[in-house]
This record gives sequence, structure tokens and C-alpha cells, in this order.
Amino acid sequence: MADPILKWAGGKRQLLDEIYARFPDEFRIKIEETQKKDEQEKITEKHPNGKVNFHEPFVGGGAVIFDLEPKWGTLNDTNSRLINFYTQVKTNPQKIIEISETFRSPKDSPDKSRRFHTKNRKGKPIKNFYYQQREIFNNRPYGDEFDPVEEAAILLYLNRTCYNGLYRENSKGGFNTPIGSYKNPDWRRKEQILALHEVLNQIKIYNRDFDYVLEIASPGDLIYFDPPYQPMSPTSSFKEYSADGFDMDDQKRLLQVATKLNEKGVHIIMSNSGIMYDLYEEHGFRVDMVGARRAINSDASKRGEVNEILATNISEHQIN
Repeated sequence: MADPILKWAGGKRQLLDEIYARFPDEFRIKIEETQKKDEQEKITEKHPNGKVNFHEPFVGGGAVIFDLEPKWGTLNDTNSRLINFYTQVKTNPQKIIEISETFRSPKDSPDKSRRFHTKNRKGKPIKNFYYQQREIFNNRPYGDEFDPVEEAAILLYLNRTCYNGLYRENSKGGFNTPIGSYKNPDWRRKEQILALHEVLNQIKIYNRDFDYVLEIASPGDLIYFDPPYQPMSPTSSFKEYSADGFDMDDQKRLLQVATKLNEKGVHIIMSNSGIMYDLYEEHGFRVDMVGARRAINSDASKRGEVNEILATNISEHQIN
């Protein structure tokens, strides 16, 4: 199993057991590494079209799909720079590793051979390497030329050195998280990049709206939806992780897509905040409240257990 390489809001590593417990029989996987190969072979025999198709339309950090390591599947996200990262890990892992080796410690002086070594786009002084890389990383949203492989390497660097691993965009799509405070940050991640590369070789990557699965998914496939959560209060929101946001209209549209997939015979598991419990239940899904701890939040007091739900169309009699 491959570990997620990026810190991402709403990561599901602590809920893996709860999620796997809702898998239908033909997708049940023993998590122990030594048993995974044999179990995958059994699953392949059971699936009607000879494949195990797993789709994750809101991939984020990819805790589920990278732990699961499906032999066939798709991942998707609307964040184009996140998807570029996974695409480059799939196609150019060694180049990402080489670029990462050239990066300096975040508080070191800027690279004088590169752009933005003295000032940012607004004319404000840049005093260290982190903010220079952040400005280069924002070439894409501000209309400048960019190298997709370098952008992927910088995303990993910023993710491992920014404040609390928080990915945040302004209204123009510019990454604006400040520098973090780490004694020895590790942004190289060579072994993780190579492990993720092996997993991604079996997966098709999309940068579309989540409804792409209506075209891709077949009866018997399994989809895990992990959308930006509906805020539990007016002051809490995940919209800032993407300039596009995700509002209640999008939440309702997701339920419409899930309903169509259910009618098509596709297995569905969905995560969301507890406030969505009644709405998911009204649409005919089996809903359970679960607890999860949140490690990414700008307010340290809010990095604790929160109310979350797991909803599914998979009945209990389909699960051993």
C-alpha cells in the first residue's frame, strides 16, 4: 500500500477501517500487505467484467485509493495543480525527484538565478526561498508560462514546508499559505514518489467535474465520494482550498449524480459533515455517524474530533 504523499484537508487515513467496512463482498480487501495480492486475485474473479473498478472523483490527498491500490480505476479533482502533480508523478517521477533535490531550506536566501529573487508580483520584498518558490508556483493562475514538472515539484515542496500543510487559494487561484515553522522539513520524498508512481500506473487521471463518473462507471463498480464538506457552522468552510468553492447547490447536484449511479447498479460510499445526515437519508442512502480527527486547520483549537457521516447504497446483507 502507498502512503499519501501530500497533506490535504479532509484526509481519510483515520477513517479507512470505517470505509472498508462498508465495501461490498466483491471489493472487501484484507489490509495486511502479505494478503493483499491473493485477495485482489479473488476479487478479480468475482467481478462480472473481470476488473476491479474503483473511482475517487474528489481525490485530494488520495488516502483511500493509494492505500487500496486498485488494479483498475480512476481519480479526479477539479484542482488542476493537484491533478498535474499526480500526472507528473505517473509520467515523470525521476524528474520531480531531481528538481526536489535542488531546493533549499525554506528560510534560506532566494535563488538569484531565478525570477522573484528580490520582489513578488506586487512589488513586496522576498526575503527567503519559500516565498520565491510560492511566487513561481503561482505562474499558472496569474497567466505566466510554467513548467508542469517543476510546478509538481514545487507543490510538493510547498506542501511540506507551508504553515500546517494547509493548501489554500485566493479568489484568483493563487496559493497564499505562509511559510511554516519546521526544524528539518523533508520535501524530497523519493521513496514515496516512486511508490505512488507504481500505483498511478494502473489508474486513469481526470481533471473534470465529479459527474465524469456518469460516463465512466459501470454496474458493479465502486465509487468513493469525498467532496468538500458542507460547513457545520457559518464560520467554517472548505471553500478556501479552491478558488471555485463547493456550495449547497453542488452538494445537491452530487446527490443527484449519486442517485443516477445507484439506479445504474454502481456501488457508492460518500463522506460528508454531520449536517448532511438527513438529506442523504432522504435520498435513500444508509447513513452512519462516525468520528474523525482533523489535523489541518489554521485554528489549533479546532484540530479535534468532528462529526462526519458515511453514507452508502450498499446494504448490510452485501457485507460479510
